[in-house]
Formats: sequence, structure tokens, C-alpha cells
Amino acid sequence: MAEHSSGLIIDGVSMRFELPNGGHVQALENVSLQLEPGDLLSVLGPSGCGKTTLLNIVAGFLSPTGGQVVLNGHRVHGPDAERGMVFQQGALFEWMSVRDNVSFGPRMKGQTEKDYGQNVDHLLDVVGLQDFKEKAIYELSGGMQQRVALARCLANDPDVILMDEPLGALDALTREKMQGLVLDLWKETGKTIILITHSVEEALLLGARLVVMAPRPGRIHKEYRLPFAELGVGGDLRAVKKSAGYEEKREEILSMIWEMEEEIMGRVEGAA
Repeated sequence: MAEHSSGLIIDGVSMRFELPNGGHVQALENVSLQLEPGDLLSVLGPSGCGKTTLLNIVAGFLSPTGGQVVLNGHRVHGPDAERGMVFQQGALFEWMSVRDNVSFGPRMKGQTEKDYGQNVDHLLDVVGLQDFKEKAIYELSGGMQQRVALARCLANDPDVILMDEPLGALDALTREKMQGLVLDLWKETGKTIILITHSVEEALLLGARLVVMAPRPGRIHKEYRLPFAELGVGGDLRAVKKSAGYEEKREEILSMIWEMEEEIMGRVEGAA
């Protein structure tokens, strides 16, 4: 796969973990994807298909044992501010205020209040936390904490936002509101977003592109290009779920993943 000057290229990425007993686990094998700036990609698959491993390689937390990740024409060798991560649990500084959490990255870069203040306040407005900016993180609900995590990520102005099950710990109503917020932020900022999820519904709603991964070794099984994310921007996500083709795609992908899960269980039982 050729290197482009802009966009994200995952080029033949493989990952093999060596085990203490001399064995190994092939977590990923020859995974290739090309994302243009502003792409919104959701990644689905059964447990053990290497979704989080792939995300950690793109983030620079892990070095692949084969292949490479290229962003904007240069190879990824480690963590960098051009790639921002939002975890399932916000990984926030509990004792700091909301505003201090969001401005943490710019302050670490040596920026002053004059440099970052207006942007931080704008982001707090966008995620609906302007009235809570002086609250400590421990005073906030889980949904509010994830809003802080999103704003903090955006304050660093990354080219790519990586989300590892960012809404998985939220109740259903809060999760739906946050899904709408992610779509609005995607459209407003034009950022490239990769989101890992176990929820087929969430993957359909938050993936203009959707990749289903198969185990093991983890590899791309099927890719879809879908209209539902665009339909959901600024709209009613429940109405989107009733739109043409949504239910059909949901059932198709669910069946695909169930078949993979059954195959995995069959392998485990056969080895027992």
C-alpha cells in the first residue's frame, strides 16, 4: 500500500505476542486499511479478534511485529499528540476541575491561558459542560466524565481520535446522548475517528465505514460503507434505527459475529 501525504494507512499490520511458556499468540495478521481525513470508522468483532490491539498500535502504544502505520506521510513509532485516545474509563485527573483537565494538554505544551482559553471554553460549550467547568471530576456522573474526556482529547487538536469502547460503561439513555455528541463532533471538527465497540447498533450508528474483524489471528473479515452516521448528525438516532436497510444490516452483522463466536467455542471445546 503506497504512502500518501495525508490520511492514515494501516499497511499489512501483524502482531505476535510471545508467551512465557515458549508459545505465542498471533493477535493480528496482515491487517490493511486506508482512511482519508475525516473518515469515521467503527470496528466490531468477537472477543479476541484484536480490536484493541489494533487501536493500541495505531496509537503508538504497541509496535507491530509486521507491517506499519503511516499518518500524514510519516511512520508511527510511538505516542504523539497527532493521535488522541479516549478510553472506556475517562483516565481523567479526579482531583482537578473540568476546565483544568481539558486544558491539561495545551498547558503541557507550554501554552498560556491566552493561547488556549478561548478554545477550551468553546469545547466545554460544545460538550455541554460550561456550567460545570469548576467542578472536580469526582463530582461528575459517568456520562459527564466521558464528555470531559472527549473535550480534553479535542483540546490537543489531534488529526486522529481513537476511541476504545468509550461509551460501554454508560446507561442506555446517556449512551444514546453521547452517540449523538460523537456524531456532532465528527461533523463539526472533520477529525478522523476510529471507534472500537462490542455493540452492533453502536457500530452501525457511529460508522460511516464499518469493519468486522475475525479471530484468531485477527484480520478484516468484511467492510461496509453505511449511510446511518450521516443520517444521525443532528438528528434522532431512534429514527435512524427505523430507516431503510438498518435492521437488515444489523441482523446480517449479528449473524456473522454469532457464527464466529460459535466457531471459537467449538475450537475451545474441541481442545478441552
